[in-house]
Amino acid sequence: MVEEAKSRCEAVMNTVETSSLNPSCKRTLLRLIQSELSFLSRFSSTDFPPNPEPSISLNIGHLEAVVHILQHPNISGVSRVCKTIISQPATQNGLQKGAHVDIVCTFDGNPVWFIVSDRNPKYISWHDQQDSSQKSLKNKGLRSKIHLLLEVAHSSVALKPTSIIFFFSNGLDKFTHEKFLNEFKPIDIGSKFSNFDINFSKEIVGEWIDVVSRSYLQASVFEIKIDCPPVTKEPLVTNPIKATHVNINTSFDSLLSQMTSPNNEDYINFDTTALIAIVSGISNGGTQNLLDTPENELKSRFKGNTEFVISQVMSEIKDPIHVDIGNVISGRKVIVCENVFEEFKDLVLMCGGINEKLRAGELLKHVMVVKDNPSIRMMSLPTTRKLALKNKIVFGTGDYWHAPTLTANMGFVRAVLQTGMSLFTFEHRPRALTGD
Repeated sequence: MVEEAKSRCEAVMNTVETSSLNPSCKRTLLRLIQSELSFLSRFSSTDFPPNPEPSISLNIGHLEAVVHILQHPNISGVSRVCKTIISQPATQNGLQKGAHVDIVCTFDGNPVWFIVSDRNPKYISWHDQQDSSQKSLKNKGLRSKIHLLLEVAHSSVALKPTSIIFFFSNGLDKFTHEKFLNEFKPIDIGSKFSNFDINFSKEIVGEWIDVVSRSYLQASVFEIKIDCPPVTKEPLVTNPIKATHVNINTSFDSLLSQMTSPNNEDYINFDTTALIAIVSGISNGGTQNLLDTPENELKSRFKGNTEFVISQVMSEIKDPIHVDIGNVISGRKVIVCENVFEEFKDLVLMCGGINEKLRAGELLKHVMVVKDNPSIRMMSLPTTRKLALKNKIVFGTGDYWHAPTLTANMGFVRAVLQTGMSLFTFEHRPRALTGD
């Protein structure tokens, strides 16, 4: 049992190390796995006889389940793992309550908390367990834990979820299952996880072998919705830049056609960098012209940004950005807030060439302009150099609409995640206006 558990730890560690998690979350998971390995290293396989019941307490199953969920395709914006969330504000006596949350992220585009259990169902108690003297609490039951989580969730601002998702790897017994359903009325979302399994592998002499292949078909997955204010989705009455006929290149025209979804209720929020990338001469057939331009002329035009522009040209030749953005849009209706709308117009007017201006006019015919209306949780973050008010308004408006933001401004995204708040975004490669 011990050697098997060690191998499982090493396999999960390999999975975490090669994941795209942010550094903070990765460090937390690796620290927990290493702690489990250190604990297991105190024992040998001969310390415990073969037994269907584990004779030492293992946490590796819980960590496997957490990492399993983190790889779900609908999860993004992971900001915290295996942390305690503190209630805000403090209670009247100055105390603050805390609840353990395994994952803070976005799921299906909404901020959520995941609570993960890998325990045998017979050891998941619904009621609190008292010690033999009945004077103190031995273990909190599931009911008390849920009430605490709901209390902390309702009191949170920046980290407030729209729902809490409970993932029981091995299911629940009939009694606990019925109590949970009757008291909290959760939604069964097990179907979203039923076809999602994972293999944990480790490298041995240059080859990867599967150590654990876990199927979570027996898992029980429930979602409890958190009361959130309704979202009013009304476009502004605006007068976009008027454009005359323009001979649009094929990829630009194809991208605009994907943005025409009048009856779609799925939205994507564009920041200014995304709009610039779409109309840039680099993205619209101007790469060879820029490569053919003498170096001294490029330096005169782009000053200290010449190398940055040329790197964008090479990136465009390798991977056209209209294709990438088209894949991200995926039938969503594009929104931009007032702040982005005005900034984009000003930048194109000041730096854009005649073709870039014409493309900007065509592009703005295909977006819906909405009021600057950042979410409460975004505006609860402190305004700092890295968390500038302008960016909080732009990304916060997308958050209010429960829409991902397409951006090249990953510095702001990282700053938000460092606060512990999850944020739903898509990254695109930057493009500059070239005067085309």
